[in-house]
Amino acid sequence: MEADRGDAPDQVYDRPSKSQLKRDMHALQELGEALIALPKDALKRMPMPEDLDSAVREARRITDHEGRRRQLQYVGRVMRSLTEEEVAALRTALDTHRGVNKAETARLHWIERAREQLLADDAALTEFIRQHPGVDPQEGRTLIRNARKERQQQKPPRYYRELFQWIKNAAGVEEDEDIDENDEEGKDEA
Repeated sequence: MEADRGDAPDQVYDRPSKSQLKRDMHALQELGEALIALPKDALKRMPMPEDLDSAVREARRITDHEGRRRQLQYVGRVMRSLTEEEVAALRTALDTHRGVNKAETARLHWIERAREQLLADDAALTEFIRQHPGVDPQEGRTLIRNARKERQQQKPPRYYRELFQWIKNAAGVEEDEDIDENDEEGKDEA
């Protein structure tokens, strides 16, 4: 018998450990929870098989705590039946969605900072016009003047919002021009 025990340390396990399987299972369940938390329009763009799609939609509908918990477990079980390629596609799509949201949030924060700078300092408009030559400077001056006036008079922020849109459009026009220039360069190379 002792000879048998001596051979045991030499055995090599060719499958994942129980702990690794459990970590993988929890990771898939977390991915399922992230899918459930997505907005409807983003959920439509996720590359999901039909059974997973129906399980996720059902989980979104359930409000009872225990029922939702069980449905989340079911979503995790359906996720475990997916191929590695399907899971990778879901992760990629989810990461892309999250990245787009982060970029859009950062852009909105930049617009808000630019608006506050424009309202605080007249020299900021000159700098903004220099950086964004396609904007209408007269419209910007008018919006800034009216936004300052409505702030002093504690009126509803109509021009404040219009100034935000003016900045947003100025930044959007520049991005579109950059895209068009890149497209033209790509055509020249082809």
